[in-house]
Amino acid sequence: MRYHVKHKLQNCSARTVELEKLGKIETPNVSSSSSSSPPPTSELPKKMAITTALKTLRSRASSVRAMRRCFCTVSSEDRTTEGRAKDGRPVNLFTAINQALLIALETDPRAYLFGEDIGFGGVFRCTTGLAERFGRSRVFNTPLCEQGIIGFGVGLAAMGNRAIAEIQFADYIYPAFDQIVNEAAKFRYRSGNEFNCGGLTIRSPYGAVGHGGHYHSQSPEAFFCHVPGLKVVIPRSPRQAKGLLLSCIRDPNPVVFFEPKWLYRLAVEEVPEHDYMLPLSQAEVIREGSDITLVGWGAQLTVMEQACEDAAKDGISCELIDLRTLIPWDKDTVEASVRKTGRLLVSHEAPVTGGFGAEISASITERCFLRLEAPVARICGLDTPFPLVYEPFYMPTKNKILEAIKSTVKY
Repeated sequence: MRYHVKHKLQNCSARTVELEKLGKIETPNVSSSSSSSPPPTSELPKKMAITTALKTLRSRASSVRAMRRCFCTVSSEDRTTEGRAKDGRPVNLFTAINQALLIALETDPRAYLFGEDIGFGGVFRCTTGLAERFGRSRVFNTPLCEQGIIGFGVGLAAMGNRAIAEIQFADYIYPAFDQIVNEAAKFRYRSGNEFNCGGLTIRSPYGAVGHGGHYHSQSPEAFFCHVPGLKVVIPRSPRQAKGLLLSCIRDPNPVVFFEPKWLYRLAVEEVPEHDYMLPLSQAEVIREGSDITLVGWGAQLTVMEQACEDAAKDGISCELIDLRTLIPWDKDTVEASVRKTGRLLVSHEAPVTGGFGAEISASITERCFLRLEAPVARICGLDTPFPLVYEPFYMPTKNKILEAIKSTVKY
């Protein structure tokens, strides 16, 4: 089943690359001699697939435009840390990831990149061209064994190297849980800092994608937020992904870096081509407001931004914060915002019970209890396995968030 889904995704990825190159897709030239004859039967499925793809792209056009409005916002931090937007060019998220990996390999001869199928570019094409450029000794495939991938990465990092391991889907990170939690996270502590595996970075795509079902849609970030010794980072956009990933690779601690696969191709913004890093454990206020504070990370920021825009039409001023680093998270920025607005809403795709939103809710309640005007709201995934057909009911959608904003403000 897993191989079937993987190869199906590879084919879909290749088809998407082809559609992007075409542009949006141009009708192939047909000679006059063949115009009167029907197309070959073998080409009918291909043309039907293209037609279906075009319909899907058109149906998502409005949401993509809304997302790009969110992504193309350049904050003061972006200008000081990365340079002006005009210094870059528009790229999508997987291309920004590819740029970061290229820079990491190019600037540090001790950096190695490995994982399932990354030699040919990976399921999502994030490693395209890297094996050809840096050789199979530094960019290479591994067996289908997540525990072995991370165990190898721990040892490689312990020898002073930069080990960049890829777990093909976050849903399959669980076989490696022991190596991450009991080895990587505790390596420095158990030796009294005599040795460590701080050069280990674990990349993995997470979250909903629209058709992933049980085993290709999960958001397991909360499991790792419970583990001292790890850092957990999730970007919201291409510019953020490149700067944060480079910071993670160069950080002296093991980091789990989750990439929102829903945004690999949909999220497009101008990304500087040069080497830059963004600070870890520092949240960013991406929309200022006075009535309620919204906190999220990753792909959910897009949905929350749309809810903020709709709330503004009803006269509600929302302050939106991208946490970026979940562990250690920036409590001070969130606390300062909640002290100003008096209200807090947290949203994430993972199930509500035991999700990281619960930790944020508890911490802010402790710090801001006397300033809160309403209970902290959590709009998250449901406490069920991730569904396929019923995904729209499971997801924390814009309408769910908007309703929670209104009820919290009117409390």
